[in-house]
Amino acid sequence: MSQWGWYPEYTRPPKRPPPEHGIKVKKVGTTWWGKRWIEALENLSREYSNRLPRGRTYARAGRVHDLTLTAGEVAARVTGSHPTPYTVTVRIPKLNNAVWSRAIQEMAGQALFSVKLLAGEMPQEIDQAFREAGASLFPAKAAEIKTECSCPDWANPCKHLAATHYVLGEAFDKDPFLLFELRGRTKDQVMDALRESRSGEEADSPRHPVPESDAIPTVSFDAITPDAFERLQGSLATLRFRIEEPVLPGVLPRQIGAPPAWSLDESASDLLGPIYQAASRLALSMAWKSEPPA
Repeated sequence: MSQWGWYPEYTRPPKRPPPEHGIKVKKVGTTWWGKRWIEALENLSREYSNRLPRGRTYARAGRVHDLTLTAGEVAARVTGSHPTPYTVTVRIPKLNNAVWSRAIQEMAGQALFSVKLLAGEMPQEIDQAFREAGASLFPAKAAEIKTECSCPDWANPCKHLAATHYVLGEAFDKDPFLLFELRGRTKDQVMDALRESRSGEEADSPRHPVPESDAIPTVSFDAITPDAFERLQGSLATLRFRIEEPVLPGVLPRQIGAPPAWSLDESASDLLGPIYQAASRLALSMAWKSEPPA
């Protein structure tokens, strides 16, 4: 009997072990956009800020699994004490075409946006582009997020939902384009629209004649034989180039992505990025025959 003498003793069933394919979160917020995702959720309401930490242990233990993300919806399963995993759903409204068109126009107006996005980074000013379009890339109101969980906990977010939010934050850390996809546009759609918008702006911009002294001589390959292909075809005096550090470090591994057989928890870009940076600085020092500027 219980201490109240009314009901038999209730023993909470032990938690089932996390599945082998569970997503173990190491650290959320390693990028500003992943951190901003959690901060945006904490700012939605007092319930969110108080209850989100309950899911941190579940997320670190790998209890969230089978995560899928589509436009406007995230679904996952969470293993707890119930014999079958709980089903979790998070719905966030997709941004309409008008908002996306205006936001892309704003992004296209700044060349650095395209450079950073191609490098797999989210520009810190990105949300300003969406605010100019009358929206936000991150949730700003509790009413924007519709959640469901098959567990009996009435609170929102329950620990299963909270754990899913942390897993989602780490996923955004690794791939910022998932934020775009959740809001209704894939990476290819955004980048294609940016290129089209920028090419249109360049076509509409006035053309200025290039001074003859700055013109780059053209080379015709029609009459070049294979033996002469690698031979210099003009005077060295006509060649102009500038050696400088890249705008963003480690761009190449981020653009290429992880090899198909990559199985490490650490992303390929995080692991290989420092090596590419060191090789880049060595190449610069060799070109300058001195230490590159700090």
